[in-house]
Amino acid sequence: MKKIDVNALDLKDRVVTINRVTKVVKGGRTFRFAALVVIGDEHGWVGVGLGKATEIPDAIRKGKEDAKKNMVYVERNDHDSIHHDIIGRFGSANVLLKPAPEGTGVIAGGSVRAVMELAGVRNVVTKAIGSNNKRNVVNAAMEGLKLLKTPESVARMRGKTVEEIFN
Repeated sequence: MKKIDVNALDLKDRVVTINRVTKVVKGGRTFRFAALVVIGDEHGWVGVGLGKATEIPDAIRKGKEDAKKNMVYVERNDHDSIHHDIIGRFGSANVLLKPAPEGTGVIAGGSVRAVMELAGVRNVVTKAIGSNNKRNVVNAAMEGLKLLKTPESVARMRGKTVEEIFN
């Protein structure tokens, strides 16, 4: 696992969803907001965070801070795709991630698309299966990215060369 100084990265952020929560109290209604935010540098680093506050900008800021604490590095192949098929699971949400050839683009729903684009994956096909809860779908996509392995790491684990793995 790579360690990184997140302040040194040129991070971009995308708000996936903002959820308004209402609480009825004696004096009326109080509103709170929960913001699901994805951040990444489009070169492999990506993170997801959830921020909650009484104002939307504060919730987004807190979401960014939380995402910086949950950054992971995504290994990509030479045409900016993933190395192999994987299913990420989180709660009842499953996200199938499949590598795609050069020129395919990101074929994904809105919440998974944000994760893939900010991770720097340019050619991938995804399918969200099961729950369509955005929070769980984004977390399932992140779990799938965490489980990805490079051919070099698999060869190292098995004590073989990369050529032996592919032949």
